[in-house]
This record gives sequence, structure tokens and C-alpha cells, in this order.
Amino acid sequence: MTTQQRTASIRRETSESSIELELNLDGTGTSSIETSVPFYDHLLTAFAKHSLTDLTVRAKGDVEIDVHHTVEDIGIALGLAIKQALGDKSGISRYGDALVPLDEALVQAVVDISGRPYLVHSGEPAGFEFHLIGGHFTGSMVRHVFEAITFNAGLTVHVTVLGGRDPHHIAEAEFKAFARAFRQAKALDPLVQGIPSTKGSL
Repeated sequence: MTTQQRTASIRRETSESSIELELNLDGTGTSSIETSVPFYDHLLTAFAKHSLTDLTVRAKGDVEIDVHHTVEDIGIALGLAIKQALGDKSGISRYGDALVPLDEALVQAVVDISGRPYLVHSGEPAGFEFHLIGGHFTGSMVRHVFEAITFNAGLTVHVTVLGGRDPHHIAEAEFKAFARAFRQAKALDPLVQGIPSTKGSL
């Protein structure tokens, strides 16, 4: 089993945003999030808490135009940090799954720390992508964040919305389900020797 510190620090600067992000995969779920997008702060705080990942995010971006650039760039930075912190992936459980309710919403997430980026995302109700959650966060950004994390972290992720009516509940349940599945997948398993793959690498 690995004894290395599974931490990462990412700085990402573009003409559209400035991101500083730090994480510890073996934390307690402590977070300090300032993205300038309030509902995104809420979602990332939930991710940290339920994945037991310590997470700090400081971000500034052109939110006066749209939250899109800032939200996407933070997702990219988070994915890169996850990949960096996982290292060679020695000793991890690799797979995780979760079924999470939030009142009327119900979401299933499955994560494979596979090294192969792939996202299957389905089940959000018609019109969800157009809804402004909190008056500023477009529902379409939920999938976009998962795309950014998945492709930059090298994860295979399936997120399925099984039910739901309220956009806030649906989005939050998606992040919590992903967090719980990721928590299982990243966990160090004392029974795993080396890389959990017949290929010898992930």
C-alpha cells in the first residue's frame, strides 16, 4: 500500500479566470471554497464533505459575462489535482458506487479510477439544462463540470439521475453521489498489493 502523501496544488491562469486549488485525498472533508459563483461553492463544499477530501479553492473569473468559464476552469483544475494526488494509484480500491437521495431526487454514481476518461451522464429531466439555479448557475453546467473533472483526472464515471423535480436537489444529489462513489474508489485497501489492474498500470 502507498505511504506517499496524496496531495496536490494546482494554479491555472487564463485570460478568463485565475484558479488556485489545493486538495488532500486523505482528509476529513474540510473545505474553504471561494469561486465567486455561490451555488458552485455549495456543490464543491458538498463534494469535499462527502468524499472526505480536504479542498481549498480560490477563483476569480469573468462572471460578469457568464459563470461558464470560471466553473469549467475550476473543474479542469480539480481533475488535474485529483490525477496528481492519486500518483501511481498503488493500493487503491479503484471502484466505487453510490445511490444518494435528496428529498425527491435520487442519483446513482459509479466511479472507476481507470486512467481512461469516459463520462456517461443521463436522466436529468427535460429543461433542467436551462434552469438558473440560484439565479446564476445554469443546469447545463452540472454535466460540464463532470466532463472537466472526468477527462482531466482520467476517471470513468457514470452518473444517472433516477428521479427528481427540484433542480437544486437534483444537482446537489449528483455531486453528493459522485463524491460518495469517488470516496470508495480512492480509498486505500489493505488487501490490494500494488496497482489494481491486470495490465499493471492505470
